[in-house]
Amino acid sequence: MKKSLVLLLTALPLTMALSGCVVSVGGDDGHYGYDLGDREYENRKKIARLQLNASFADVQSRLGVADFNEVYQKDGENVQVLYYRTNRKHKDGITTKDECTPLIFRDGLLVSWGEMAYAQL
Repeated sequence: MKKSLVLLLTALPLTMALSGCVVSVGGDDGHYGYDLGDREYENRKKIARLQLNASFADVQSRLGVADFNEVYQKDGENVQVLYYRTNRKHKDGITTKDECTPLIFRDGLLVSWGEMAYAQL
């Protein structure tokens, strides 16, 4: 019985020392503490404050780096479209264009934004 007691008293502290601890950081979006919902809300607030004819540089300084960026020429004008994430549709942590609001610039000035505006290009 003494051997069993000694073995138990030896094994118990070793078991406790090896058990470890797991710390969960962030939510279930896989971004380790960065909430995409906060980013989407902030982007929507910033886009709501935009003014037509704002310069590309001004908009980019307010909103930061776009999630997607397209540039092309149409009818002799430079057209640039910046996409900012504004609403989650897929709970996979990956940003897609259908989760973004497009901002359309012609020759460096903001001329429109939103899905309807983009569809009319």
